[in-house]
Amino acid sequence: MFSSDHNAPLPPGTCRASSRAFVPGEGAAPIYSALVPAGFPSPADDHLEGKLDLHELMVKRPAATFFCRADGDSMTGAGIQSGDLLVVDRSVQPQDGDIVVATLDGGLTVKTLRKTDAGWELASANPDYPSFPVNEEDGVQIWGIVTFAVSAMTRR
Repeated sequence: MFSSDHNAPLPPGTCRASSRAFVPGEGAAPIYSALVPAGFPSPADDHLEGKLDLHELMVKRPAATFFCRADGDSMTGAGIQSGDLLVVDRSVQPQDGDIVVATLDGGLTVKTLRKTDAGWELASANPDYPSFPVNEEDGVQIWGIVTFAVSAMTRR
């Protein structure tokens, strides 16, 4: 049911990662060892831990990773907003509860893969949207597992 063919075509607007080794460049930014409380403020901690390269953090297997953007609000309950950048790994075997990019009705969708008593379904994370049963006959394919969703906090 789940495609593991890494030679299968990628979604429109994406391309395969280069097989050349990735070398972090000037894009690496400083990362501080202090955790930033999301509740009550604490005294500033300015201990520099090192450099952080987001590509290195988010792309574990470059040859099997692609990026795409979410469109719509069916996954807001999972923290995915319209316009978010999704990092998708094709090499990870999908499991119950994973957020996946899949083909459905001839197009792509991002949904939560769920195992139910009736079989598998692609579940929305917004109660205003339905879930979809996954049937072999429907041609549903899992393109990959969403490993990160990057949200813009400002549109400036």
